[in-house]
Amino acid sequence: MWFTTIVIKNSIRRPLRSALTIIAIATAIGAVVALVGIASGFERTFLELYKGVGIDLVVVRAGARQRLNSTLDQAMGDKIARIPSVRDVIPGLADVISFEDAGLYGVLVQGWVPESVIFNHTTVLSGRTLKRDDSKAVMLGSILAKNLGKQVGDELKLFEEPFRVVGIYKSTTVFEEGACTIALSELQRLMDRPNQVTGFSVIVDHPVNRKRLDQIRQEIEALGPGVTALTTDEHVKSVSEIQLAKAMAWLTSAVALFIGSFGVMNTMIMSVHERTREIGVLRAIGWRKSRVVRLILLESVLLSLIGAVVGSLGAMILVHLLTRLPMVSGVIDGRIEPLFLGYGLAIAILVGLLGGSLPAFRASRMLPSSALRYE
Repeated sequence: MWFTTIVIKNSIRRPLRSALTIIAIATAIGAVVALVGIASGFERTFLELYKGVGIDLVVVRAGARQRLNSTLDQAMGDKIARIPSVRDVIPGLADVISFEDAGLYGVLVQGWVPESVIFNHTTVLSGRTLKRDDSKAVMLGSILAKNLGKQVGDELKLFEEPFRVVGIYKSTTVFEEGACTIALSELQRLMDRPNQVTGFSVIVDHPVNRKRLDQIRQEIEALGPGVTALTTDEHVKSVSEIQLAKAMAWLTSAVALFIGSFGVMNTMIMSVHERTREIGVLRAIGWRKSRVVRLILLESVLLSLIGAVVGSLGAMILVHLLTRLPMVSGVIDGRIEPLFLGYGLAIAILVGLLGGSLPAFRASRMLPSSALRYE
């Protein structure tokens, strides 16, 4: 009998116990793939948002842990625009609102300057973009429009004021498709923040090397105290909400993996206990301790890998279903990168090795004479 055949047969010798172990591992690995995948999706979405427009630098208030709380004078945009090699400066203001009747919470409202370059990365599906002479006009992302059941020409209340839907757009990121956009001046009025913006997005002339980009950053930061200019990568990674989401995802996953490891260990200890005489026979006919260890570890890893496959598939299905729920459809990106599936498999192997190490050690320590007398 081939060695691998013994491993497979031993793994399914107790179908119910093996199934329960696989479910435990699947839950743990599924948590890793889903939670970490979603958290990293937030970061990827923000990066795609900036890179879709071609933004090189993001200027915000230094020390503002939550970017929505950042406040800068809009007039600073003119000073930034006069810096050599700066091609465009895009001021922006943002806030979040809720549409409780539709069960939507934390919907992003973006304040953009009408007819500016910021609109270039969006595609109008119906209606038109904002114009400078618009009054109380709003554009809806395609996902938000679907969730609210709104079309061009409909009325929508923002901050308790009626706005007319003039356009529905598709963006390069799912995050913007779940948001709405109004004129910067309108949002400043609604938020009572006249001539204030959350920050500036800066596009520089290309090609530009890293040294020149750093010089531009220094010149921007010299325009006033408490101002910082970050590359898009640095800006996204410094957003506290994304950092918190990733930390909570890994923490929750670690707890699930800890429980899963004990599930594997319990299964393998019971398996070794029930096969004491069998292991004694194998040792008596010449099996080395190292081969017994490999047998137990491979059985443990096999169960973990099966659990990882089941858990990863379950996570992909779950995330896909979540994107269909109105409350999260404009926030969660349904894509899970292959990298995280690889993480799941690697963690499953580690869990299998850790869970099977103690049972394997105990099995290898058995004396053939004592094992054969075991009843």
